[in-house]
Amino acid sequence: MRTALVIGTGLIGTSAALALAQRGVTVHLADHDPEQARTAAALGAGTDEPPAGPVDLAIVAAPPAHVAAVLADAMRRGVARGYIDVASVKGGPRRELEALGLDLSAYIGTHPMSGREKSGPLAASGDLFEGRPWVLTPTRDTDTEVLNLALELVSHCRAVPVVMDADAHDRAVALVSHMPHLVSSLVAARLENAEETAVRLCGQGIRDVTRIAASDPRMWIDILSANPGPVADLLSDVAADLDETVQALRALQSSDEAKRREGTAGIQDVLRRGNAGQVRVPGKHGSAPRVYETVVVLIDDQPGQLARIFADAGRAGVNIEDVRIEHATGQQAGLVQLMVEPKAAPVLTAALRERGWAIRQ
Repeated sequence: MRTALVIGTGLIGTSAALALAQRGVTVHLADHDPEQARTAAALGAGTDEPPAGPVDLAIVAAPPAHVAAVLADAMRRGVARGYIDVASVKGGPRRELEALGLDLSAYIGTHPMSGREKSGPLAASGDLFEGRPWVLTPTRDTDTEVLNLALELVSHCRAVPVVMDADAHDRAVALVSHMPHLVSSLVAARLENAEETAVRLCGQGIRDVTRIAASDPRMWIDILSANPGPVADLLSDVAADLDETVQALRALQSSDEAKRREGTAGIQDVLRRGNAGQVRVPGKHGSAPRVYETVVVLIDDQPGQLARIFADAGRAGVNIEDVRIEHATGQQAGLVQLMVEPKAAPVLTAALRERGWAIRQ
């Protein structure tokens, strides 16, 4: 691939353009908002000048509701040898293109499974997709050359290609992305009118659960409008589980010992099922989940503290597998949770104590 045209210079489009430009591909940028394309160009993602002729690959990064129309326009104008989109739903746009009577041999639907809570070109990064799955949904009509161009794009972005059926993809993302976002929003909505004294008690747990609720509502309306059925089916199942959980909690309030036992069993069941589901979430580098020991360190909220901890861990020969930070309420301090292999935990604890760090048990 020598040339590409990115149509839509938001977070995903600009990030893909940055990755391609960094690897020597000549990238042309287009957007319904010319100022956004100019911003992406200023970031080094390419040029907002139109290509002189057909490019190797056109990448449509428009909202799901507009993907088919933008693709159809580009294909009719013959702007590229191959066409892909990066929308988060795949079945709908393909069926729209089929209904328009277009030859889909030059098209393949794709979906990079990466993103951020922020949107727009200023939130973009050339390494946004690195190590992340990038779904490809070819059909029997997809030309081999177009599939190879898509695979080359994925390689340039250092993502991991995953081939799926379009409708199977839509059901999958409803489960692992779309439904969780709505559940996160529902939990976060409980905080909107909560008492300030309660909100000030927020810890890492509520931050983890509500983090993705900070995403742009306009973007999510587009996404959910393109995949409502599978998401509604999943939320219906969640609603049934919530009803049973509420009944179990009410039973725990009963003065009847038998009802309390039933309530306890109900809560144990939902927590057990949660444990069973959580362990299926892929671990580091997509491998099977691993159990790590956590070493908790108290730090001041000052520049250089994390760098010092990591340097001290390195001197002790310990690899930090994961890290989380919980900020103390009302204090310029926080707790850093360092996840390490179980056998490395005592080594790291001793080394950090020797270097003056306060370890919390």
